[in-house]
Amino acid sequence: MPAYKTPLRDLQFVLHEVLDSTTHYAAIGADDASTDMIDAIIIEAGKFCEEVLSPLNSVGDIEGCVYQDGTVTTPTGFPAAYQQWVENGWPSLAQPVEFGGQGLPASIGSVVSELISEANWSWGMYPGLSHGAMNTIEIHGTEEQKATYLTQLVSGAWTGTMCLTEPHCGSDLGTLKAKAELNADGSYAITGTKIFISSGEHDMAENIVHIVLARLPGAPEGTKGLSLFIVPKFLPDQSRNEVRCGAIEHKMGIHGNATCVMNFDGATGFLVGPEHAGLRCMFTFMNFARLGTAMQGVASAELSFQGALTYARERLAMRSLTGAKAPDLAADPIIVHPDVRRMLLTQKAFAEGGRMMLHDAGFMVDRVKQGATEAIRDDANELLSFITPIAKAFLTEVGTEAANHGVQIYGGHGFIREWGMEQIVRDNRISQLYEGTTGIQALDLLGRKVLMTQGDSLKRFTKLIHKLCQEMDGNSELQPLVEQLQAANKEWGDVTLQIGMKAMQNREEVGGAAVDYLMYSGYVMLAYYWLRMAQTAQAALATDTDERDFYLAKISTAQFYFARILPRTLSHKAMMLAGVDSIMALDESHFAF
Repeated sequence: MPAYKTPLRDLQFVLHEVLDSTTHYAAIGADDASTDMIDAIIIEAGKFCEEVLSPLNSVGDIEGCVYQDGTVTTPTGFPAAYQQWVENGWPSLAQPVEFGGQGLPASIGSVVSELISEANWSWGMYPGLSHGAMNTIEIHGTEEQKATYLTQLVSGAWTGTMCLTEPHCGSDLGTLKAKAELNADGSYAITGTKIFISSGEHDMAENIVHIVLARLPGAPEGTKGLSLFIVPKFLPDQSRNEVRCGAIEHKMGIHGNATCVMNFDGATGFLVGPEHAGLRCMFTFMNFARLGTAMQGVASAELSFQGALTYARERLAMRSLTGAKAPDLAADPIIVHPDVRRMLLTQKAFAEGGRMMLHDAGFMVDRVKQGATEAIRDDANELLSFITPIAKAFLTEVGTEAANHGVQIYGGHGFIREWGMEQIVRDNRISQLYEGTTGIQALDLLGRKVLMTQGDSLKRFTKLIHKLCQEMDGNSELQPLVEQLQAANKEWGDVTLQIGMKAMQNREEVGGAAVDYLMYSGYVMLAYYWLRMAQTAQAALATDTDERDFYLAKISTAQFYFARILPRTLSHKAMMLAGVDSIMALDESHFAF
């Protein structure tokens, strides 16, 4: 497994220079979140990730979790690392002060989460899911529930999960069968089986708080009949609740995280939010989880890039087509070859561009929670709602591509476990599935977020692109990129209108175009972020900077992205406008083999 290194300088560039963290935190009333404080947090969290979590990444993959008689033992070193994490106060970093948190903005917690994800995704899922549980209880829970559960979750003494999926259904939550029946004391008896529950059982914390969707007697059919419940492993009186792990899954990747079958046998649960409003309340959890999953795509691209770059500089093979570049060696380092450069630059473009997209979304989360006016909060919420399905699906798709490039750069060695590159591919593959597959995110984007709003949500983002291109008009060095993004921005609106017209005649057109539409949107959105980074780098180069190489690399990578990756939109446009007929024409019986 590649030895992980914190991308400190790139984080500083994104947060402080491009996103202007100083102005952002002042605007939301977080004046204590200074540049020095943020850097200190990144450095300390980075040390923990490099020294403690990264060495455990391959350990988790090789050992996996062990299930026996309802208990789960995590890989060697995982519990000790978690206790160190808790003792150092990291779980409380971006949580409310009134529940024992440090009160820093959510975006700072997201930065720390990125580092954990890059160093050891499997380990990071144990504390990571707790944040969604905390957000859900903080927003929808009663004061008593907050006092009982939030304080323990914030401290890290307890962890949390989300329990949605059941054996007969995946993302179609309207068919859930888990039931909840009212007890005499006002609690509920929860009965049913949930599957694919990440961190559902483990030996790292004192208690596990499950956030569970179930159906009350007489509830409406479908998603409108679902309610949400808190179901702890140990009840407030310390007695063992009737929720137990029945098995753990044997998975393609993320072996260090326990993916559990959870059986609820009349387990005591406590209603969160109104009856039959469970899915609405659960979306607090799910939206957080979707951004967290988007982070997995960035993390995979970053870790694979780090490993591939080191290898490409050291591995000798063949000579450059234009003559020996290292004549004193038996062959040239493979980094001199154009195809290896292509793959490395693709990884770099996705890792650094994805980081920019994620942390811009993180700043939007801050504005949703702490914006000075209702208008600011509403605008941030609408923009975040539009970005979330793109970030989740697009970044995980290209994260897998970047991870595959890492294997390719290593050649045969990349296919062998000891180098660790194939683990990144296996670990990241789940990111395209959970929290809603790419297809489901695409339907959400095109169907709900774009067509059902008559394009209003799309216009919020295209206006940002238009504004950036306007202020950069006449920038001689970057003008070709500006013009390319202007054209893509206009085309984005045009193809949306064309798909909308087709959908009026045949609703299946939405399903036929959705994934291509999402990927098209992701490439245009990432171009916007790369142009912003190039603009900031260009301004820095105009000063007396001693980091010319860093800023020149940003501009070069932006130019590579616009020349070699953004043109992928052409094929996605052709496919989404080709119509659904070629997809649906083949009779089902003809699929037989």
